Amino acid sequence: MVSSTDVQKLFLQSLLSRPFVSATLAQTIWARCVAAVKAADPTLQIQHSSNRLAWDDFVARINVDLNGLDLEFKNLHDENTGREMYCLVNLKGDDVAQLATDYTPNEIAFFKAILEQIMLAPHESYCISSLAALREVSNLKSSMTKTQGELLLSSFVAKGWLHKTKRGRYTLSTRTELELLQYLKSTYPEEVLDCNVCDKIITRGIACPNADCQNRMHFHCFATYRRQKGTCPDCTTDWPREATDGGLIPIGEGAARDGQDAKRRVRVRSVDTSDDDSDEGDAEGEDEDEPAATQQSMDVDEDIKPKKEGKGKGKGKARARR
Repeated sequence: MVSSTDVQKLFLQSLLSRPFVSATLAQTIWARCVAAVKAADPTLQIQHSSNRLAWDDFVARINVDLNGLDLEFKNLHDENTGREMYCLVNLKGDDVAQLATDYTPNEIAFFKAILEQIMLAPHESYCISSLAALREVSNLKSSMTKTQGELLLSSFVAKGWLHKTKRGRYTLSTRTELELLQYLKSTYPEEVLDCNVCDKIITRGIACPNADCQNRMHFHCFATYRRQKGTCPDCTTDWPREATDGGLIPIGEGAARDGQDAKRRVRVRSVDTSDDDSDEGDAEGEDEDEPAATQQSMDVDEDIKPKKEGKGKGKGKARARR
């Protein structure tokens, strides 16, 4: 027996083959699902409209169906194009484990190492060069070769887990920002920054030139905001008309500096020494008798320099580079 709920079933089945879709494609699929169900039973009354409220209501109903499976159909704007994208997101467990369907444990370890170098990249550049990415192969305790590493990097890009820029640098992809957001937030709480307009993760955009201001925006969010106001919403510093006019601090590849990939950066966790009978929690690569500063990154051959205390949502990150 055909029913109106078959629209949701057809829609979800279509997502299994394409878990990552643009908003335009997702709404097109929805319309086709409605048409298919109506063709099977013309007497059914199925609500469908091209307006945003109707679409949001349909997505809400989809997520009710997905709730029991610990999945969610979430949206995010692509940081490069500003296009709205949707993805089926796993809400339970280690999000990086989703890669296990396509990659081996060693390959996932390589992916995690690439993510770490991207997240710890200095100057809020959130990118690494191809050479720095391949250097992670030698840091893995595996038999992986650099040729295999190159093929893996190409696979990560082809499947949407990484984005490769025209300059040949690797950055986070929209898929990774959607599907692995909880992993990124829990692993790199000080490095994950939020856009002050849309409140979503930002790895490409602009920052206020005022060193004491923590305002950051995506390029597309800045363009929308700048059409209405000409000053920073936090500190009222005058801003240029366009993000490319100069005067604003770049976030992402535009902030990358020559030679910044020469040294591998590592993240050091604090060691709990309150229990002398337990040595659990020692960070990999640390000396047992020398506890490190809490959640900080450093070049492997530099002294440890504590960061400023965070204020939440990444907005408390030190801006000394400005």
